[in-house]
Amino acid sequence: MAKGFNRPPGGKNRGAGGGMMAQIQRLQEQMAEAQEKLAEETVTASVGGGVIKITMTGAQVCKSVEIAPEVLKDADAEMLQDLILSAVNLALDQSRQLEADRLGPLTGGLPGMI
Repeated sequence: MAKGFNRPPGGKNRGAGGGMMAQIQRLQEQMAEAQEKLAEETVTASVGGGVIKITMTGAQVCKSVEIAPEVLKDADAEMLQDLILSAVNLALDQSRQLEADRLGPLTGGLPGMI
């Protein structure tokens, strides 16, 4: 039989898992705090020379859509749709980058963590 096999609990490595659990718990707390802050931080994407502005949180929640009145005068629906689509996608990209910037140091680049 291998040396140390069936050794009773309480050996010199006892508690090593407790330290790991504490670290995981701290990481979870830090992640929750960072996610709360992300929900409050915003990015604003602007397209068409500033005629369309989309403001989004770091948690990818759209907070506002601003359309300059002069764009509505021409009322080209297809152009307006394209501008809004571009602005939303740009805002999402910026929001995801903000999330990666804030949560990346906590996850250490682990895939699937953010």
